[in-house]
Amino acid sequence: MLKILSSFPARLLDVEAIQLHEVLDGPTLIHLPGRRAEPLFVSVLLHGNEDTGWYGIQTLLRKYRGRELPRALSIFIGNVHAGRARVRFLTGQPDYNRIWETVPDVNELPEHRMMRQIVADMQARRVFASIDVHNNTGINPHYACVRRLEHRFFQLATLFSRTVVYFTKPDGVQTAAFSRLCPAVTVECGQSGQTYGVAHAADYLDACLHLAGIPEHPVAPHDIDVFHTVAIVKVPDHVSFSFDNDRDDIRFAPAIDRLNFHELPAGTLLGWAPQSEKIPLEVRDERGREVSGIYLTLKNGEIRTTVPVMPAMLTVKAEAIRQDCLGYFMVRYRDFYESVA
Repeated sequence: MLKILSSFPARLLDVEAIQLHEVLDGPTLIHLPGRRAEPLFVSVLLHGNEDTGWYGIQTLLRKYRGRELPRALSIFIGNVHAGRARVRFLTGQPDYNRIWETVPDVNELPEHRMMRQIVADMQARRVFASIDVHNNTGINPHYACVRRLEHRFFQLATLFSRTVVYFTKPDGVQTAAFSRLCPAVTVECGQSGQTYGVAHAADYLDACLHLAGIPEHPVAPHDIDVFHTVAIVKVPDHVSFSFDNDRDDIRFAPAIDRLNFHELPAGTLLGWAPQSEKIPLEVRDERGREVSGIYLTLKNGEIRTTVPVMPAMLTVKAEAIRQDCLGYFMVRYRDFYESVA
């Protein structure tokens, strides 16, 4: 299933994400040498409709065409077949960012074994750092995510953005697997198709390649905003929803994604469910417990927040909601960060 290359095919520098399947048969790992031997690992297109990482890699490698890279670089190009269709993943496929670790009650697939092979390969190569490049489907700032509360992880994250999210769910993500080996971050580069996102990703990867090491001292508290993901919000499969139809079980507020990364007071309106007797959303905390009653209330047909929260990744894309989630709830983590620092 996995193809491994020791050089970057020149024709890939000009191939669109939707055309990658014409050049690559499937998931491909490319190892490139550099002045420093310990490689930077970069994964792109784990979701086929999130192409900023791919175009960032192209931009970076065009810059170094005919020149030695500052550091060895290993690139994993993920779901090229979903990229052809411009979808997160195809019917019958797993989500490529949920299979990097063993997840309870999930059947073993060939894709799981592939990801373990990649992790083992990068461990043997003494991977320097890991960057997983993604896009959002809603309106969000550019931000970085970490799975460990360690200074080197924060240093790597703030090289991309002062906005950093600490998360422990969902399971099976790339960053979780690589966090056992090296500083690892996920970078969220806004929505696909934005030129600034590509430039930001390319510049960040270039900066990472130039690092001789990752500082172990704290990032100054005034240079970082840390948030903690405390709950994931999903629409159950049996619940219908829309943004403009009162006949569905839920009608979400228009442009709900504009609430992302705003600290919402208790009582903020998220939508309407006039036909429901209880909250028709599933909200689960980091331990998997159903906690919708802690964060939401349903009164007079209105779904409102019950406590102050900051949402992230809220989206108005129905397919993204069905395949993943409506979004996440976060809280500011400043007090904790300052105690660590």
